[in-house]
Amino acid sequence: MRRYRFGRIAALFAAIYVAAVVVSGVLALATGDSALLREIVTGGWDPDFVPYTWWVELLTVAGGVLQGWAYWQVLRGRPAGTAAVNDRPVRLLRAALYLSVACTLLYRLPIPYQWWSGLPSDVLNFAVVGLFFVVLAGALPRWLRLLGLVAGLASAAIGMTSTVAYGLGQYSVVQSISPYQLGNAVYLLWLVPVLAGQARDARWRPGTVRMGGAAAAVSLLSPGGNSIVGFGASGVDYELVLLMVLSILSVFGTVWQARSAHDLGGPIPVPSPAPPVRVAPARAWPLAAVAVVPPLIPAAVNLADGMPVWIGPRGVVDDLFHGYVGYPATVLWVAVDMLVGVGAPAVLVLIAIVRRTRRLLRVTMLILTLAAAAGVVTALTTMSEADWQLIPEMAERRLALYPDGVFDRTEKGDLLFGLSPLWYSAALAASALILLVLYGAPPAARLRHHVLVTVLATSVALCFLPAADESRGPVTTAEDCSPPEPWEMDGKPVEPPPPTGSRAFICAVRQQNALTFAATTPDQVLLAHGRRLCATYTRNDPRELTRLREVEGVSVGNLSGVLAGICPAAKAKVTAEAAAQDREFDEFMAEEQSKCDATPRHHPLIKPAKAIRLKEPEWPEAGLDLYDEFAGEGKSTTAGPVTAGPGRVTVGTHSDFHVCVTLETYTRRPPVETKGWDDVVEVGYANQSGEMSFMDGLSGTELPDLSLNGRKGHYRIRVHFAWFPWKGEEYGTQRLLIMAYPGPGDKVVTYRRPPKRR
Repeated sequence: MRRYRFGRIAALFAAIYVAAVVVSGVLALATGDSALLREIVTGGWDPDFVPYTWWVELLTVAGGVLQGWAYWQVLRGRPAGTAAVNDRPVRLLRAALYLSVACTLLYRLPIPYQWWSGLPSDVLNFAVVGLFFVVLAGALPRWLRLLGLVAGLASAAIGMTSTVAYGLGQYSVVQSISPYQLGNAVYLLWLVPVLAGQARDARWRPGTVRMGGAAAAVSLLSPGGNSIVGFGASGVDYELVLLMVLSILSVFGTVWQARSAHDLGGPIPVPSPAPPVRVAPARAWPLAAVAVVPPLIPAAVNLADGMPVWIGPRGVVDDLFHGYVGYPATVLWVAVDMLVGVGAPAVLVLIAIVRRTRRLLRVTMLILTLAAAAGVVTALTTMSEADWQLIPEMAERRLALYPDGVFDRTEKGDLLFGLSPLWYSAALAASALILLVLYGAPPAARLRHHVLVTVLATSVALCFLPAADESRGPVTTAEDCSPPEPWEMDGKPVEPPPPTGSRAFICAVRQQNALTFAATTPDQVLLAHGRRLCATYTRNDPRELTRLREVEGVSVGNLSGVLAGICPAAKAKVTAEAAAQDREFDEFMAEEQSKCDATPRHHPLIKPAKAIRLKEPEWPEAGLDLYDEFAGEGKSTTAGPVTAGPGRVTVGTHSDFHVCVTLETYTRRPPVETKGWDDVVEVGYANQSGEMSFMDGLSGTELPDLSLNGRKGHYRIRVHFAWFPWKGEEYGTQRLLIMAYPGPGDKVVTYRRPPKRR
């Protein structure tokens, strides 16, 4: 800090600012109110614009720390020592740069903003552009300085016109002079030549040029004059978050201006001798060729299918460039997409092998690694049908930069992309690894700061491991476990096979709420917890079971059915219980069948047209109904177990007992039989459909047709009901004889009823 004129004062101010940012960040995370943090760091990005989200606040705190460092860079002043003696243009450039920085910092003060307050900064831009043109006279060719001068003056004019137009409410003028396709391209056409001149001029330090490069990168990514429209009223609008982050990173531009002024005020640094260019030892050309070939393999396959694109409009990486950054950056991304798609990385690898400089090799390996990572991220985030394809204007805009006819469509309208980006990722990673093996620097030649950067990068990656270990993964819902409804399958009922294994356990937890987990808990978390419970279930240690019940409130012994899918011990118990239940049910049904077999057979007094004695007992739950859908309304009459009305006859049965049924149809009225029956009731029924079948909708019971060969018309229905005793049981089973014959009349006739109802 003693190396700078105001180093200690700047450090104190930066420390106070960073402390305020950290304290306000802690308060925001603790209370959920980020208003103070946003006001300190971002100014106008209040929580009403970007709602509170914990990770957004962490980004804001990190941005505040970066701004504290930037304030130290700006306020520390020129290097300590004797001030440089400069000519008039340099002194004016320093003053213009400092005033421009001051105008930028004024926006951070809590004072009302007026649109005309931006005009002084716009005027200073004209001065900075012109003075850089003069000061860099000996560092750049004249044509390049003229290009920068024209572009800089045009950028300053666009900025001033936009300020006035916004102030007067003429927004259409802004779109005309600064359309979104232009972005910050005009400004970059001035900034890049200036940075090139600074790199050649000994008055500016390399760190200052690097700050300018960072500012140029942020400017390239910024949307420029493009108007932003966020979609989605709930959740985090990532586009607005990115814009907020870019506004924070704009401090690099302020730092570059301040450092450019600082360097001009101090003594010209003594240039240190250029470090020797380190060249890696040459390798046999067959080995070197192996590093060149991998990027060409997926490119050749894709080109054979007429696909010159590496990624195309899919995945989150492409979505970042097409939806969140400036148009020039989008054009640059499409160019990179096409170059990688046709195998251009092989050319880069070849150049690195031919030159073999350590710096070029490191840059090449870094580029290959980043490209491989972009391919992996794309493959993991590609959706089968992107949302933008549903909006014609958005689809046209994203496909406009690619050659016509590159992407064919399937029958569903989805785009065909060719090879998966994972193939490119594997090839690019292979080339980077081969370069590392062939030309990696020996441990003795590795610079200390390279080791520091590697350790720091590894540590940052390790910080994300817990989050990766707790990645959400798939979440099966209770609806996913339910079979589809008939209307979801075009009216065709579907009976899917029962789930087994892990899915059986997950579905049991989701549908029965057997464990206290949220519905959004990932399946892998449920499985891990289930396997722990399975181990406890298998050991069957009473003390462990008691502790688990008292601490977690889980009775593992009652979870046999839930754990059966993933726990052999629970499955064995469930299987044994199911087998015991099946045996008990089979014995019960055999007993019921024996009861019906033991009931006396009916011997008709006259020959019926048809007689049916059901072989198996029936078990209706709500009685037996005979009804005609065309029947009218009218009064119903009940006699014993029978209720009759217009177009309807109901026979009441006890739902806890089976019924042994006999059906008989006659051509004429049969003689009345009452011996051996508890109830004998006859009613009338008008058959308009030609079919007479008693049924029970709850149990699905349906008796055979009672009609006389499908005859329509009026019938008489005679119902015989009795209880059949069995081995001393109070009730035994139910007997039912139903006779039907053609005959007129709706009168209800009771031929027999139990004595207790007489």
